[in-house]
Amino acid sequence: MSIIQGIFKTKTNMSELVQMAKAGNEEVLNDLLFANTSFMKKTASFICKRTIDEQDDEFSVAMNGFHEAVIAFDSTENASFQTFAQLIIKRRIVDYIRKETVRKENVMLLHIENDESSSTQHFLFDEKSIYTYTEEQQSVARKEELIRYNKILNEYNLSFVELTHTAPKHVDARKTAFQIAQIIADSNELYNYLIKNKRLPLKKIEVLVEISRKTLERNRKYIIAVVLLLNSDFVYIKDYVKGEII
Repeated sequence: MSIIQGIFKTKTNMSELVQMAKAGNEEVLNDLLFANTSFMKKTASFICKRTIDEQDDEFSVAMNGFHEAVIAFDSTENASFQTFAQLIIKRRIVDYIRKETVRKENVMLLHIENDESSSTQHFLFDEKSIYTYTEEQQSVARKEELIRYNKILNEYNLSFVELTHTAPKHVDARKTAFQIAQIIADSNELYNYLIKNKRLPLKKIEVLVEISRKTLERNRKYIIAVVLLLNSDFVYIKDYVKGEII
């Protein structure tokens, strides 16, 4: 279990371990699953809006989603592995909830049809309404995330309106800014500096990237917003904006 002892020292190690597991190393895969048990439970609990433990079916779904993320992860195309895994787990749990809702409604329908004392005229099974209900739950969750994210941004004197005006307009510039944000999010030192001082460690960043100080300053607000998003549990927002920020 030596892999587990150092697994969270840096997210670079995590990416390397994921590649090893993806290549077929079963021992590394098992260690990753074990080391990320809390992460899977936390992600599933957030999506389900209740505490999820290892005995719950939703945890099994989350674990399968994590495994799927390991197999599908591409470090050249995706964001950090944790971000990618959150999105996959979210999608699988939402699919599971939808299927379970339909299954339970079908069981209810069968029970009513077999009950001679009941009138099926009083029962209406509408799959569309079930889908709508699930979508409404997701809509509420998205709104809650936006409220929480806005509060975090306010701590850095940022707002959604301001970000709309300051975000890089060109795709290449946006991609570069995102890559810088990824470096900060993946570095404990840089990220902790941001959290503590509410500003970017520009001098240290300049050493790591071939970007001018002027460009860093111009995209400062956007970079901070992306860093905060990457290291959050806002799975719905990440899913929604993934194609925009990368």
